[in-house]
Amino acid sequence: MLGVCAAALAAAGPACRTLEAQTATVRIVAYNVKHGRGMDGRVDLVRIAEVLRRLDADIITLQEVDDRTERTGLLDQTGVLADHLGYQGFHGPHRPYQGGFYGNAVLTRLPVRETVTHAIPPASGSALSVHEVVVETPGGPLSVVSVHLAGSTEERLAQAEAVTARLAGRPHPVVLAGDFNGTPGGPVLTRLGADWTIPRKSGSAGTYPADAPDREIDFVMVRRRDAVEVLEHRVVEEPMASDHRPILAVVRLDAGTDPRVFDPGSGEAFADESTEMAEARNPARSPFRSPSYLSGAANLDHDRRIRR
Repeated sequence: MLGVCAAALAAAGPACRTLEAQTATVRIVAYNVKHGRGMDGRVDLVRIAEVLRRLDADIITLQEVDDRTERTGLLDQTGVLADHLGYQGFHGPHRPYQGGFYGNAVLTRLPVRETVTHAIPPASGSALSVHEVVVETPGGPLSVVSVHLAGSTEERLAQAEAVTARLAGRPHPVVLAGDFNGTPGGPVLTRLGADWTIPRKSGSAGTYPADAPDREIDFVMVRRRDAVEVLEHRVVEEPMASDHRPILAVVRLDAGTDPRVFDPGSGEAFADESTEMAEARNPARSPFRSPSYLSGAANLDHDRRIRR
């Protein structure tokens, strides 16, 4: 067994897990939490945290997460959930909302190399983004991206194209996880399927609405060219805590990708969060600096660490 909390990654904090050497088996959860509002109308982050705790995930992607908005009592929802679970938490905003920000988040107990918020085409004029966190595993670095596509079919197709383009330069494996607002066989999933493997779920596949799912719109996807095997992909039976059900995927990575190599020539593809937005939403937090192996890439230094 090999611990991933190596001295060189000590800054990632104590929230780490021991994984097998040579290959890494990683548990990934995706959950649209609707700012913590359940099917009973109550906003209850403790309930969300307990749902997540039972899933024993290494990495969790969340969608529809508030950061200090009026409607949810000015709470840093990512920080609250991270504290409950003992994980690191990173929020990636779509846009300002009610005095704070609204967007995606990633929670993890693995060492983190980098976080970045990528702008994607808007939905009905409202800004959107996806939030990437690069974690360290014994199988090499892994990018996990919290995704929430929205809007018309044409808008979601443009967003899907942008997500694929934003991540094309990554030399290590990439996983998308979240709410795609598209169903298998539809135009958005068909387009994504050209570049991403979308594994079938075992058991009932419906993810929305949580109390009586009649459609499958939440997925974990792996890039086709990557040496990643999906061992499990299923819906978690949770009918109350949000309007979506969470999904769980277990993936296995083979060692061998080189974490020191990055393609700076692809920098133009990254239309990332502005420094101004990052400073506005985290005025008292110091920047999470890009490690040296990413220093050549443009615009990758614009997110902030929420929890160490």
